Amino acid sequence: MVKSSISNPAASRKPSKVEGLKERSNFLREPVATELKQDTTHFSEDAIQILKFHGSYQQDNRDNRVKGQEKDYQFMLRTRNPAGFVPPELYLTLDRLAEEYGNKTLRVTTRQGFQMHGILKKNLKSAIAAIVRSMGSTLGACGDVNRNVMAPPAPFKNQPAYQYAWEYADNIAQLLTPQTGAYYEIWLDGEKAVSAEENPEVVAARQSNGTGTIIHDNPEPIYGTHYMPRKFKCSVTVPGDNSIDLYSQDLSLVVITNDKQELLGFNVFAGGGLGRTHNKEETFARMADEICYVAKEDVYKLIKAIVATQRDYSDRTDRRHARLKYLMNDWGVDKFRTKVEEYFGKKLAPFQALPEFKYEDFLGWQEQGDGKLFVGISVENGRVKDEGALQLRTALREIVQQFNLPIRLTAHHNIIFYDIEPSQKQAIQDILTRCGVQTDPQAINALVRYSMACPAMPTCGLAITESERVMPSVLKRIETLLEQVGLENEHFVVRMTGCPNGCARPYLAELGFVGSATESYQVWLGGSPSQTRLAVPYMERMHINDLETQLKPIFAYFKQEKQENESFGCFCDRIGFDSIREFAANYEAQNVVEAYSTDDSDGLVEAMADSAIAENDGQTVAIGNTTIATNKLRRRISLSDDIYLQLKNAATSQGKSMTQLANAAIEAYLKAD
Repeated sequence: MVKSSISNPAASRKPSKVEGLKERSNFLREPVATELKQDTTHFSEDAIQILKFHGSYQQDNRDNRVKGQEKDYQFMLRTRNPAGFVPPELYLTLDRLAEEYGNKTLRVTTRQGFQMHGILKKNLKSAIAAIVRSMGSTLGACGDVNRNVMAPPAPFKNQPAYQYAWEYADNIAQLLTPQTGAYYEIWLDGEKAVSAEENPEVVAARQSNGTGTIIHDNPEPIYGTHYMPRKFKCSVTVPGDNSIDLYSQDLSLVVITNDKQELLGFNVFAGGGLGRTHNKEETFARMADEICYVAKEDVYKLIKAIVATQRDYSDRTDRRHARLKYLMNDWGVDKFRTKVEEYFGKKLAPFQALPEFKYEDFLGWQEQGDGKLFVGISVENGRVKDEGALQLRTALREIVQQFNLPIRLTAHHNIIFYDIEPSQKQAIQDILTRCGVQTDPQAINALVRYSMACPAMPTCGLAITESERVMPSVLKRIETLLEQVGLENEHFVVRMTGCPNGCARPYLAELGFVGSATESYQVWLGGSPSQTRLAVPYMERMHINDLETQLKPIFAYFKQEKQENESFGCFCDRIGFDSIREFAANYEAQNVVEAYSTDDSDGLVEAMADSAIAENDGQTVAIGNTTIATNKLRRRISLSDDIYLQLKNAATSQGKSMTQLANAAIEAYLKAD
């Protein structure tokens, strides 16, 4: 390592517990290797931290908890697929493992990999070994290392920039793969499975010292004994293509070509990241900054310089403050750039102009530019399963078995089959149609098409509340609200997570829901349709039953004031929250209570109860412990079931709103008193 002219206050503080575990792990071997041989259902807390580096999280199925009994321990296994590439033999292996060891589903992740859930400890070794022998890997899919390297999934063979993005995503993944032998020792008894050879240029770049980027005489020349302070996320894309949410990454490269479409180099973004913690203002979502341009012959050197800067100077004492985005925020871009230049060995070139970035999902049948076709298949919430009329898992398996097609997974948890001969199209379409899989993107509900949700309950240990399982009903309720206010043709990006870590990237959505308590969510508004602007928290806690009460006024205001072709997120960003709250406070809904809020057993209309007024520093808030609203907000009260039903019937018969009748009755009572 090199000495820095920029001080690192965290260096003198006591490292976190996880830093000690990494140091004692013998490069990711222990205590996983020892505990794997033990006849138990789960690993110790120490082993769990090291197990993550191998691509697995220990989980507990909370749906199956029984008081007084051991937790229902099971494991989530995540694959590492640079640029989302899944060879056909690997897909068939994953499908088989899901049936034999998992919960009979696969889940496409928002980082272009697969997850399997429900694996028991006794089957973990067999599952990982099978994946590796099928040209797959789980190494580095989790843990304090570089995660799966993303790239646009579109197989445009007549656009070289897309091919460069795939190539360099794979090369960066090779460059930053942990070099420890622990993975093969533990899961394959030391056998190094046959796989594609590494790019010699990448191998040379990994070994090259530069000016302090590698650690000599260490099994991990780039990572060192302690690996990274936290996870590190990379992507490679092409100008204008934001299908991989480039602003959310620690490091993003944008391919730059000349007029002949030959690769010249890359624009570099750094410092993005979305994970945060509730009630910890020092944690926050952050967009990546423009850093520099780098010529292609120097790209690996620059990547190592940025990784080394994060490795050596980010906070290893507080894991909540350990991501690159916090180093960037603390130092500022200029100081960060100066430190990177020390490792890089020369001045960085200026960032080059780029076109505006847009989002594209690449769904449906399309030409790939070389006479062959590809088909993008929408996978709601990424869950590949057979359920009712939709037999998606069966369809995918049959297509791979019959046509041996490669797959690219998307950052929007969809699936693309490519290299399809035109003569194969009808047979593939017949399978999809028979299995109930829609391939016409215009026939897919637009809210569903552009939505994402994380798995959350019941298995994710970080989940505070539901996400994937409630998202379909939430979208239907939003659709109903849009119809009620006359926006039946409107759609926007909706994302939901069960905790603030942000795996489904809700902080870049036009409407984001972030789990904050049981059945309750933060509401974020104002992201852009192309995910190029951060959303802002509008409410800290909205009970799920309060969705109609809180969102309908906003949608009505959008209907009233939207400009031509203005998206919902752009409207919220332009109009501002003060205006939205003022409008909502004075909005008189004729249907205050929707059907969703009457299925409660406590004699309370939840849409009202969970909007109870609380005081926060002397200012009125819309929800307890939530975003400050205006003092014009109408107070809400609780009603017992029988009074509520009488009020509802009276309002219906008189053609008035329940609010009008309730106000009149209360006013009369107070005057009589």
